[in-house]
Amino acid sequence: MDAETLARDFKGRVAYFEICNEWQGVGMENYFSSTGFCLSCHSMSYVNEELKESSHYADSAIGAAPACQDCHLPPQFFLRVESHVVDGIRAVIGEFRHDLSTKEGFDEYRAEYAHNARLNIRKWNSSPCTYMCHRDPQPTSEDAEREHKKMKTEGATCIDCHQNLVHEEVPEEDLVQGKKEGRIVLKEVVEEEEEEVEEVEEVEEED
Repeated sequence: MDAETLARDFKGRVAYFEICNEWQGVGMENYFSSTGFCLSCHSMSYVNEELKESSHYADSAIGAAPACQDCHLPPQFFLRVESHVVDGIRAVIGEFRHDLSTKEGFDEYRAEYAHNARLNIRKWNSSPCTYMCHRDPQPTSEDAEREHKKMKTEGATCIDCHQNLVHEEVPEEDLVQGKKEGRIVLKEVVEEEEEEVEEVEEVEEED
């Protein structure tokens, strides 16, 4: 066998193994992204039941009932893998640290879990929302149109406004401010502070 043939054979084997590794990687990622895998943790059964009772489940824009990954993972493969590693490890630690064997136990940490999920979605520019479902949202009111313009002018993204759509309600957050401060910052608190500032400014103008 001459050198050219050997080189061609070697390249063919390398390509074959690359394809096999990629297929295996995609297959493993699909497994870790499946609802079945999510439900291997008992605590996820609570939020799964909430999903089934939501309007998103009954009137899904993708034509089928959404799975966990449709909202909680980005479409990009490597970002999904990163989430499995970072968020997956954090979730496993939480399962061991906290007693989540009952819904009441889970609810004690629900705000923290919602906070982490919201920050992830914002980090991904709400791509789980826009990739398959809400690709071209059409605001139906002047207020909604004004808010949607902020996506172009202020870098806003879907999750900044659209929270508490599927699971049990958790107080809405100002995610931008919360990210800056490294903690949960509730919208109602920020709004109250803004109102107080406006009142002070009005008093100063009157004086």
